Amino acid sequence: MVPQRIKRSKSPEQALSALMRLCARAEKCSGDALRLMRGWGVEPAAQQQVLRQLQQQRFIDDERYAAAFVREKMRLSGWGGRKIRAALARKGIAEALIAGALAQADPEAAGPRLREQLVRKARTTRCRTPFELKTKLIRYGLSLGYEYETVLDEANKLAGDAGPEPCSDF
Repeated sequence: MVPQRIKRSKSPEQALSALMRLCARAEKCSGDALRLMRGWGVEPAAQQQVLRQLQQQRFIDDERYAAAFVREKMRLSGWGGRKIRAALARKGIAEALIAGALAQADPEAAGPRLREQLVRKARTTRCRTPFELKTKLIRYGLSLGYEYETVLDEANKLAGDAGPEPCSDF
């Protein structure tokens, strides 16, 4: 592991006030706060104390953060559940909170959201055959974090039911 460079040393009190200002402007999770404090050179014991204060005063709430993250990434970025789950896990959000936030999302809206993304991608994709278009759309849909079956259904609708061309070598 590469040692992290300390940008600017801050005392725990300075870190607390800086994080309060940041959290008042934008939603942050505990992982974000810990990462920032490590960068500021705050001692690990003091980091936990500052984090507890932020949580007690409701500046940081991982459950609220996860719900807001899911809403934003689904509606604005068009991400699927798998990509959102991975992003939240990288931020250190507990699996139970991730599952709860994803459960609140509307699963029926995933199909139209994915279709919109795939239509946009199909307009800008160069391909020679419907099969090539279909494979590119499937790869793109999977990279957005949608389930394979959902992506396959939508790609089939857009590219026609293009399968691989029959091989006459046998």
